[in-house]
Amino acid sequence: MILALALVLAAPAPPAHPHPHPHPAKDLRQLAQQHGIKIGTAVDIAALRDEPDYRQRLNREFTHVTAENAMKWESVEPERGVYTWDDADALVENARRNHQQIRGHTLLWHNQLPAWLTSGVEDGTIDATELREILREHITTQVRRYKGKIRAWDVVNEVVEEDGSLRQSIWLQHLGPGYIADAFRWAHRADPHARLFINDYNLEWNAPKIETTLSIVKDLKAQGVPIHGIGFQGHLGIQYDYPADWANVMRRFADLGLEVAITELDVRMVLPVTPEKLATQAEYYRRALTDCLSVRACREMTVWGFTDRHSWVPGWFEGEGAATLLDENLAPKPAYKALLAVRGRK
Repeated sequence: MILALALVLAAPAPPAHPHPHPHPAKDLRQLAQQHGIKIGTAVDIAALRDEPDYRQRLNREFTHVTAENAMKWESVEPERGVYTWDDADALVENARRNHQQIRGHTLLWHNQLPAWLTSGVEDGTIDATELREILREHITTQVRRYKGKIRAWDVVNEVVEEDGSLRQSIWLQHLGPGYIADAFRWAHRADPHARLFINDYNLEWNAPKIETTLSIVKDLKAQGVPIHGIGFQGHLGIQYDYPADWANVMRRFADLGLEVAITELDVRMVLPVTPEKLATQAEYYRRALTDCLSVRACREMTVWGFTDRHSWVPGWFEGEGAATLLDENLAPKPAYKALLAVRGRK
């Protein structure tokens, strides 16, 4: 007994801060669990329905999902008062079955609006009073439908121009800047437990856009408006420098009491693909996750599609593509493996 006690006392003490995850994660779901964050993807609903390999990979890898298009206004109300929920419902049901949380995207945007709405505003048959009521009804109807099922909503999307001015959308032109606060209030009333976000692109580096968005958040909070989070879209390209100050920008918003999320991450390249370009892409993905993990308030990293088979990039950026973690055959690219190797948050 004395000898055993002596051996115990003589044994070296374990390190004060053992590495929390000595082995790389086997997939993104395990990576999310290791770091205590949500790792998500935008979902192509047609692929979810029609492609078993896509569906299997989606459900295996991700703890969080966003409808790429199925919850946008033109999709859910293509005719006034006529709602088409099938695609959005399919995403919600698939997420429920696979223990995934959901980001609702998006309640208020200047794009992908139904033709009946934009034409009515343009020809004057919908005046400002009616437009405000239409917006209130849209937000209330959609949020109530998924009350308790959607963790977070992108309430307002891309409301700031590149020069830092408010975007000259039909909402600003006809309702004035107060429409932003109204949208958050209506969404909160419809589901008091949902996390409500302002979401935008180029917030990772664009100083005028950052400062204006910070001002919007401060103003909303001063009014007592329920805003809970900031979404950095994160549409990056390897032909541009990685936004080196991104983590500090995240902290500025976190200091206002907001949850931080990377909501639409992809890293495009000028084609053709080369091993060198893939290595740079992998480094950008790795840095994005590392930046998120360095900010305690960053609790979600969502990629805007996970396979090059279904990516918005080639259709919008001529000559560019290969922006996601998996290739067209769902084979992991270096970027996928780089994420699995990231260490950081306990």
